[in-house]
Amino acid sequence: MDGNPINAHGGGILFDHNTYYWFGEIKSGKTIRVKEDTSWENFRVNAGGISCYSSHDLLHWKYEGLALATVPNDSSHDLHPGRVIERPKVIYNQITGKYVMWMHIDSRDYSYARAGVAVSDNPAGPYTYLGSMRPNGAMSRDMTLFKDTNGRAYLISTSENNATIHVNELTSDYLKPSGKFKRILIGLNREAPAIVKHNHKYYLITSLCTGWDPNEAMYATADSVMGHWTPKGNPCAGENNLKTFNSQITFILPVRGMQGKYIFMADRWNKADLPDSRYVWLPLVFQNEKIMIQWVGKWRF
Repeated sequence: MDGNPINAHGGGILFDHNTYYWFGEIKSGKTIRVKEDTSWENFRVNAGGISCYSSHDLLHWKYEGLALATVPNDSSHDLHPGRVIERPKVIYNQITGKYVMWMHIDSRDYSYARAGVAVSDNPAGPYTYLGSMRPNGAMSRDMTLFKDTNGRAYLISTSENNATIHVNELTSDYLKPSGKFKRILIGLNREAPAIVKHNHKYYLITSLCTGWDPNEAMYATADSVMGHWTPKGNPCAGENNLKTFNSQITFILPVRGMQGKYIFMADRWNKADLPDSRYVWLPLVFQNEKIMIQWVGKWRF
């Protein structure tokens, strides 16, 4: 990236017209701890908006600019720097011709717990913010987006004070929940959901809820997105597998043109200096319907 670090944390990738678009949180400035929130180590920086980078080969990246800017002059706005803007994901809607971004929107103490949505005519943006909501009236924190092969889309988010994951079906324009949702992994206290479909089966990887500190990943499987999800255990193997290689998952990327090849994308958070947080990308492979992620220092498909 021309010698500049990529600033796209908690990110996700859209593949569109032979180009990969990486969206993520901009983290810059001083890291502080929110003193009024004593329930956990609530370290944060002022929200910087959502960045976008593009690549044709996943190795060389071009900065496309701000996909979604903050609104610094209105402290009541969801996109004010004093709020939380996290884990952006983008999918394309063939019906409307719009690119749709969903993200976690919250207050400093994480009590707001909402999902925000924005749209654009172009994959890199800029995106127009439409507002936020609690999907189907329920809390929504860490989240991901999933577009199935039949065109249906789902917002999958941590809910019920992080105790349970909600799978929310979206309307045909992808702009709001349809009203149909499924509670899964009930009472297991999972967050950071990332989903992939492989050989007609669905796989969801999540982390435990330990703030910025790494923990053991777990995956679950289902025969349909809104069906029953069965926990299967830790997909990581090798040294530091119980701490997900000192990282937290954010996205599973199918590699175009390589059937069955996937990339495990994660953040290595530095809670004392969040802008200095790094990224972990590893090959994710399937062995007899089981996920396997192993640490390798250098790799290529």
